[in-house]
Amino acid sequence: MPTPIHERKLMGEINVVPYIDVMLVLLIIFMVTAPLLTQGIKVELPKAGAEPIENVSDAEPLVLSVDAEGNLFLNIGDDEESPLAGQEIVTRVDTLLRQVPETPVLVKADRSVPYGNVVGAMVLLQQGGAESIGFVTDPLDTYPVPE
Repeated sequence: MPTPIHERKLMGEINVVPYIDVMLVLLIIFMVTAPLLTQGIKVELPKAGAEPIENVSDAEPLVLSVDAEGNLFLNIGDDEESPLAGQEIVTRVDTLLRQVPETPVLVKADRSVPYGNVVGAMVLLQQGGAESIGFVTDPLDTYPVPE
């Protein structure tokens, strides 16, 4: 039996060029978005063995941060990294909670801040209309073993 003139061989290799292009695009996306995810005020959170809050709404939480010097910051507004006065916090919280009443309200305080300063921050949130306030903590390194 004669063999055809144009006999084709099967190609046993994978063309990886398209995969390299996709990988480079994903790498660039991650390099651009990673610095945006680590914004915020530097706060050393206390450690607690509390359970995560459940049944949280889909709304972006309102976070009042208290740094080691006792300065107050809100994660809403034009400049989130500049400290705010008490009346400004009350006004911003009131405005946000009137627009989106189901917004979760959280306090993120440095562990070295006196308790009175944290209570003062909570009072400002309550004056702004917050009915329920949660605390942001770091998980404990080790959990006690149940007996």
